[in-house]
Amino acid sequence: MADTVIQVENISKLYRLGAIGTGSFRQDLQHWWNLYILRKQDPFFQPGGSKSFAAERDQIWALQQINFDVKQGESIGIIGSNGSGKSTLLKIISRIVKPTTGTVKGKGKISSLLEVGTGFNQELTGRENIFISGYILGMSKAEVRSKFDEIVAFSGIEEFIDTPVKRYSSGMYVRLAFAVAAHLEPDILIVDEVLAVGDADFQKKCLGKMKEVTHADGRTILFVSHNMQAINTLCDKAIWLNKGIMKEIGPSSAVVNKYIASMQKFKLEQKWDTPSDAPGNDWVRFKQVQLIPHMQESDNILDIRTPLTIKFKFWNLHPGINLNVGLVLYSYSGDCIFDLLSPTASCHKGIVEGECTIPGNFLNDGSYYITLTVAKDASIPLFNLEECLSFDVEDYREDIHYFEKWWGAVRPKFPFRLQQKEMALE
Repeated sequence: MADTVIQVENISKLYRLGAIGTGSFRQDLQHWWNLYILRKQDPFFQPGGSKSFAAERDQIWALQQINFDVKQGESIGIIGSNGSGKSTLLKIISRIVKPTTGTVKGKGKISSLLEVGTGFNQELTGRENIFISGYILGMSKAEVRSKFDEIVAFSGIEEFIDTPVKRYSSGMYVRLAFAVAAHLEPDILIVDEVLAVGDADFQKKCLGKMKEVTHADGRTILFVSHNMQAINTLCDKAIWLNKGIMKEIGPSSAVVNKYIASMQKFKLEQKWDTPSDAPGNDWVRFKQVQLIPHMQESDNILDIRTPLTIKFKFWNLHPGINLNVGLVLYSYSGDCIFDLLSPTASCHKGIVEGECTIPGNFLNDGSYYITLTVAKDASIPLFNLEECLSFDVEDYREDIHYFEKWWGAVRPKFPFRLQQKEMALE
């Protein structure tokens, strides 16, 4: 059984808004005496504590009662919306920030990449900063020198290695910072949103290196990212934080699915019982619109592989007219993805229904809405039902280690053949 290298027990972190300390010298002194001399729990920074300290509206619990263990060689992804406490948790584990309550027990050397180039001296060159970072991590000059060429080659900034880092671009900065953190052989590597800065090639190298150090070298990684595909690819387990509370911990794919499902904002169906209540006019009035994702399980996420069927019903209020329905799909940025027109149908007075299926592996990931347009003789618009359905499509990339946004409004999976015909001659 793998050893536990990080043990997080009842970690909470309270911040007070708009002030430093408790508000009085006597209480500040009491706070210091209890915390550092008597080693007691802080009476001022407890839920339901001293009312003289601050009203609840002046306090923010960035983390509340967080508990988990990390085994040696595990890669743990930490996900959640902005402000959920991810970076605060990493800073506490890295011993940059002290928790209000609870303890963190760790075993081994920790290397943290929480902000780009943290710890770099702006006046020193890239070469000098590599050696300084190594010394901070407890390595000897010989150990750093043995890894130096590999670090520089990974960063891709060989020609600028003797230039002061204050002249580096943000991309060069993050390349060198990650290269140093990943190659100086820490037992635990803590990474916060490093993939948000680099280009596609750098992201691929970063993920490849992190997979290498976990699976080949048996080192441990804590990884914060908003890129769910990267979390699924790299991490064995995931922790979902929401407003400082740990909502879920478990296998990365299961936790990511639950997180994405909670973020998706669907309007998948609308119904109207009578024509008098329904949207429309003297020509037509809609009875029902519905979007049906074809998923094996209802709690699965809607991603680019999912076929979507749009069904609709409307009351035709005029006998003997030729009707068409146009289905227009828009992205929420306002771009028209496609405008599809149904065949013409000769309709009598009564209920008319129709359906259309968007195949899987056609749409790119993103947010979309649908407008339905009823027309007479394929040329005379009768009524538009604007934004009647809306949905989100999530990303999915099996065995593809490219993590930037995929180009294009659509992302079709057409037949595409590639094979080697001849072997190279000796």
